[in-house]
Amino acid sequence: MSTPEERLAELGLSVPEVAAPVAAYIPAVRSGNHVFTSGQLPMQSGQLMATGKVGGEVTQEEAVACARQCGLNALAAIRAEIGELSAIKRVVKVVAYVASTPDFTGQPLVANGVSELLGEVFGDAGRHARSAVGVPVLPLDAPVEVELVVEI
Repeated sequence: MSTPEERLAELGLSVPEVAAPVAAYIPAVRSGNHVFTSGQLPMQSGQLMATGKVGGEVTQEEAVACARQCGLNALAAIRAEIGELSAIKRVVKVVAYVASTPDFTGQPLVANGVSELLGEVFGDAGRHARSAVGVPVLPLDAPVEVELVVEI
């Protein structure tokens, strides 16, 4: 069986470097057999992939891609904490925050961007509990923010 990093490579993806926090927190914390990430924004090469509200300036498709990138950034924070993604036994919980217009109701579909990524990378161990929450605004005007909890 291949490693999570090998499965990411097969998908044409890689885990980026951990992005610097935008405030006074750390990207991930290990507590016992779990790692909790801070909220991860859709940063690529030091910049947000998109800004604005889903259903407004950001399309649902763009938001799905942002959620996927948030997932990769969360995996980067976890890898920095534990050394390698192969140490993850299962993904326990995903929380996806979607900054959206009042009439947009597709938050669960946006969250599928990260959920499907985790399934592709970890198989059954990537299946998780999840919340997808619509919010009026996120840090730096990001359209999506994602938190993960994994068991190691």
